[in-house]
Amino acid sequence: MKLRIEDDTLRLRLSEGELAEFAQQGRVEGAVHFGLGPEQRLTYALERGSERPQTMLNEEPVQIHYEPGALTVLVPFELAKTWLETDQNGFSHNLPLADNQHLRILVEKDLDCKH
Repeated sequence: MKLRIEDDTLRLRLSEGELAEFAQQGRVEGAVHFGLGPEQRLTYALERGSERPQTMLNEEPVQIHYEPGALTVLVPFELAKTWLETDQNGFSHNLPLADNQHLRILVEKDLDCKH
């Protein structure tokens, strides 16, 4: 899975194999290692919500869970299902932040990727 971070934009691109893993398991993750120790890495993931609606962390349909060393994009079940089962290449969401800022989240299929 490719991760691109630029200013207040976060973009994930999933290969065909990663799409299959996400469809089957509801989660796919990658990691970037910055040093020798396990604490010197960043894991990033795309995770699908439950088929049964649960209480969301807030009112936003796409959410971010961040803690030091781990970043997860949380996607509602129905949005993930529609994205996976159609020709829809991707989806985006502008997540409101403090001070009238937004984090733009883009999740896309990277079907031309052969690695």
